[in-house]
Amino acid sequence: MHIDREDMLELTRRMTIARNCFNRVAGAYMDEEGFIDGSFNTHFLKLSPADKEKQLAIAKTIPYAKTNEQLKNFRIDSRQKKPGSIWHLLTALRDCELKNDALLYSLYEYIGERYVVDKPYTIEVFCGNYDVPVKGADKESQWESEEVYRFLVVAVCPTVGEYEAGMPQAGFLFPAFANRSTDLEGVNIFAEDGACEKLAGVLGLI
Repeated sequence: MHIDREDMLELTRRMTIARNCFNRVAGAYMDEEGFIDGSFNTHFLKLSPADKEKQLAIAKTIPYAKTNEQLKNFRIDSRQKKPGSIWHLLTALRDCELKNDALLYSLYEYIGERYVVDKPYTIEVFCGNYDVPVKGADKESQWESEEVYRFLVVAVCPTVGEYEAGMPQAGFLFPAFANRSTDLEGVNIFAEDGACEKLAGVLGLI
């Protein structure tokens, strides 16, 4: 399924200090063997201005990537929605807005067991809400909200320095954002080198 660049640009316009759509950010520092070496979970507004800028830059990398090259859409079928699946875990994290550390640790461990890079890395998870405005016939935004798109951005970044994340090398947007609406049957997966299939395999989508 093709990703519309305009959908992604609309979303990234809400990833600025002035128009921030994120309410929480959490993450884990993983060692070279994929084990958790530390973690954090905080309300986005409690970050310092400098940290807000840095975190927004990390989150924005995923939807702002080259659509259908570095960022590709993968579909979720009914077999991948069984109890205990990654779809159920991500849906639960989205519903609780990252306020359940046990669910977050399950995600970190799931990725750590399957994502092999042989060097320390950081997993960052952002939870956001975007009030999608109604657009008139002239495509100008109206004041009314059409729906609330609730989503997660997950970024996998190299760890640079001590407990500091570099820019993402892989990640995903869940659920997908398509036709200015929530697409619960899709995940938009990012890979800096365009090899999105690696992370799709980690998530059990291929």
